[in-house]
Amino acid sequence: MTRATVLQEVRQMRFEELYGRRQRRELTMVEAAEILGVTERTFRRWSTRYEAEGVEGLEDRRIGRASARAVSVDEVLRKVTLHESRYTGWTVKHFHERWQDTHGGTRSYTWTKNRLQRAGHVPRAPRRGAHRKKRPRKPLPGMMLHQDGSRHEWVPGCQWDLIATLDDATTELYSAFFVEEEGTMSSFQGLREVIETKGLFSSLYTDRGTHYWHTEETGGKVDKSRLTQVHRALQQLGITLIPAYSPEARGRSERVFRTLQDRLPKELALAGIADMAAANQYLAEHFLPAYNRRFAVPAVEAGTAFVPWVGASLADMLCVQEDRVVANDNTVCYQGRHLQIPPDQHRFHYVKATVRVHVYPDGTLAVFHGPRCLARYPPDGRVIEPGEAHPSRRGPTRGSGDRPIVAPRPIVRDKVSARA
Repeated sequence: MTRATVLQEVRQMRFEELYGRRQRRELTMVEAAEILGVTERTFRRWSTRYEAEGVEGLEDRRIGRASARAVSVDEVLRKVTLHESRYTGWTVKHFHERWQDTHGGTRSYTWTKNRLQRAGHVPRAPRRGAHRKKRPRKPLPGMMLHQDGSRHEWVPGCQWDLIATLDDATTELYSAFFVEEEGTMSSFQGLREVIETKGLFSSLYTDRGTHYWHTEETGGKVDKSRLTQVHRALQQLGITLIPAYSPEARGRSERVFRTLQDRLPKELALAGIADMAAANQYLAEHFLPAYNRRFAVPAVEAGTAFVPWVGASLADMLCVQEDRVVANDNTVCYQGRHLQIPPDQHRFHYVKATVRVHVYPDGTLAVFHGPRCLARYPPDGRVIEPGEAHPSRRGPTRGSGDRPIVAPRPIVRDKVSARA
């Protein structure tokens, strides 16, 4: 017996009682209708039907009849079959959006969820725990950004790290890409993409990974006096680095990764992507714009806290920088590679001088003496072969103060040149 049938029987018994009292003139028709919870006109109409047909006249004739707005069985079957055959494992929200965008669906999210739950394709969510208040968002974009990495099987058989940089005020993803392993260089790449497209921001909120912070013990407090390469670069740019001491503190970025881990593998599989280069291209050209349109929210206040970058070479700040002393053969030894310093018009040689080695995210290197770039090298750091064009016959390289890489000339080791 359905709930509608039970309620109908209760209504019939209450009506018969009030109808009898009305006949005995214990109640007026207005009072009887008020007790029953209907209008006087409805009570009068039910009385007429009861006198003509008896109890059967009080039955609700809508019970058992199909609604004129009922969805056809074919449409329900088509939607359930599509979820089972092509979108297996997709959440209801993700599938519903794809159904509307790609397949022209018009039904509501609740209708879709109920039909998939009845078919057994989607489990019912457990009851949520106690409510916890979220930390308020920053009022302006650019006041605080989050950066984090997530290791996951984004395509079958491949465990990659997804490096994402997002805004606290709007949840907009400014940068996201796959790498083999999260580290200093991946952090530099994400920061450079954001600064080049948006500008300088105020602060960066991260976990206590070793490429962000030095910690004396696992899970302990960070040592703000010992700077990592990322921390040093952010200080040079005037950006504050903020450590997070729990996953709950990074709840905003954790929720973003939960959404990405659910949706992105299915999107990549649907597009037939299985290698990192194609995945990064799909991420930048298709997934990120659609994600930001769907999940980005307006900032609390109008305006922006981003400041356009107008300084020197950004690449020479967002890189690994380490000091080295030049050897007697005018070379710099760095991680087993000998970087030959070519001669220039300012000094005959740099023997015993302290120089700075820059290592960039693409693997290339450079040697700096103060603000001047002495030379740039490919990733293997090979010695420059003789016979290359003279500096006067070559165009300038990119970067402020950069000089072309040329073949070294022999160093004359006499007393006069040494004094020079």
